[in-house]
Amino acid sequence: MSKILKILAVVVAILVVAGIVLSLGKQPEPFPDGSESAARLQPGPLGVKSFNHTFVDSSRPTQAHGSYAGDDKRTMKGTVWYPAVTDQAPFPLVVYSHGFTSTKEGGAYLAEQLASLGYVVVSVNYPLTNMGAPDQPYVKDVVNQPGDVSFLIDTLIANSSESGHELEGLVDESRIGVTGISLGGMTSTLVSFHPDMGDGRIGAALSIAGPTSFANEVFFSHRQVPFLMLAGDIDALVPYPSNAAPVPAVVPGSQLVTVAGASHTGFAGPAAALRWLSNADVIGCSMVADNINASAEEELWYEELGTVEQGINHDAENELCLMDPLPPAMNILRQHMVTSVVVSSFFQSIFAADAGNREAAQRYLQEVIAEELTEVSYQASAL
Repeated sequence: MSKILKILAVVVAILVVAGIVLSLGKQPEPFPDGSESAARLQPGPLGVKSFNHTFVDSSRPTQAHGSYAGDDKRTMKGTVWYPAVTDQAPFPLVVYSHGFTSTKEGGAYLAEQLASLGYVVVSVNYPLTNMGAPDQPYVKDVVNQPGDVSFLIDTLIANSSESGHELEGLVDESRIGVTGISLGGMTSTLVSFHPDMGDGRIGAALSIAGPTSFANEVFFSHRQVPFLMLAGDIDALVPYPSNAAPVPAVVPGSQLVTVAGASHTGFAGPAAALRWLSNADVIGCSMVADNINASAEEELWYEELGTVEQGINHDAENELCLMDPLPPAMNILRQHMVTSVVVSSFFQSIFAADAGNREAAQRYLQEVIAEELTEVSYQASAL
């Protein structure tokens, strides 16, 4: 073997070992054997199919910003996950929204879990807030994302009525939920409760580490939607004390699930590769802050969310990444495990076809999860 081939062989061996370490190293502590949490973590009984599709809303423009000239339409590359059976259709529809400087892949692990339980799930790269947005990600465009969610709902309902379409007969338009991480959680909150941007078809909303400090009790009084906030208590990007902690007191009928030691960045699927870091928010803060701070236009924009009379808090402070130093965070893979069982159980508690399954899922959230998983606590609104 020549010297060059030997060097190549060594490089390949190193890459193989590195790949094994990345995929198998630093595994999380499993859920307790025989626990309900361990059972709920398993994939559901249904096979899962998916397809990619570029969604184009020609009725609404994409705004110009920076060097980007804008467009007369909104184009979103997306993925749809759905059960590989038809005899149990139609299924609930869930729209997943990604965070700022993230992509639709951030919630793929949640979409696959939900689809295996009997859900149609759609996720897209929003035109201006995804990682590869033109010029740079533009946080203000979140005000247009509730309209994107409504467009996706319209499209998938139409697909379900279309003969020969992959989704023919699969979407139940009476059972529609939304969820998302960070800015995606905010998108889900806006489309569920906002008096102008809201969509009355939303039957359940789950925000994962999403901002809520922009809104008050008046905002959440416009609609009555089952709402759960899932958050980490050491979140450096969307601080827990001013966003998640107030939810039970501000949102009637809401639920709060708190994960001790969970970072903000750790909720996203691709963050699994960062689990060797003490706290992945060191990366999340860098990515988000660089894009938000790159433009002076980003300083004050809460008025674009609505008026004070609508319940928008125009005096909300920017608390982005003020935590210093960052405390050690939990294993990201364990964080994904907790997120999976919370998200699936919440939607099952609202949308499961069988009343017994709905009751069991709610009991799990209210009584069981905190008993079985020491890092988890649960609180319900007294309103």
